[in-house]
Amino acid sequence: MNNQVKIKAPYPPGDFAIWLIIYVELVTFGLLFIGYAFSRRGAVDIFNSSQLVLNQTSGFIDTLILVTGSYFVVKAVNAVKTATGKDIKQANTIASKWLFASILFGIAFLINKLLEFSAIFGMGINLSTNKFFMFYLLLTMFHFMHVTLGTIILFNVRRRTKKSGYSAEDHRGIETGAVYWHLVDLLWIILFPLIYIIR
Repeated sequence: MNNQVKIKAPYPPGDFAIWLIIYVELVTFGLLFIGYAFSRRGAVDIFNSSQLVLNQTSGFIDTLILVTGSYFVVKAVNAVKTATGKDIKQANTIASKWLFASILFGIAFLINKLLEFSAIFGMGINLSTNKFFMFYLLLTMFHFMHVTLGTIILFNVRRRTKKSGYSAEDHRGIETGAVYWHLVDLLWIILFPLIYIIR
């Protein structure tokens, strides 16, 4: 029984490189968030009135989409981390299905965001309208690019599951994709209340 116990040294999930990327991304978004907060202090009325133009329902839907997508990614990772022996192929098949669902939710987020951008631009709003919309467009478009990249990463991770490429011993690749997706999720969870709700 003791032979079956496998002690693993603690390590951050995924490749070390992804954590360097996450650090840079968090610093970048953090500076933008701080810039938003300071700019808002100097123009509270403009920020509050401009905020009313945003579609909070759309932002809330985006939040549900990303959180649900992250749940599916967790299920995919757990499927391969617990796979052993003959279960590896089946575990990868299950992981592939969860990842496919996550990819669909990522695409759903992008479509919903494009509809929101279309409505905003249709009102004649752009980066030069005022400081609030400058930050709104910069932050949400920057995040949009991250979701796009995250969806592409999940697509490539899923391709490997189709070849039964992950197992309990070798799952760092899928963990790396999951870590990046959770970063995208975390950033939106901060961005949504900051831009859409807090007054």
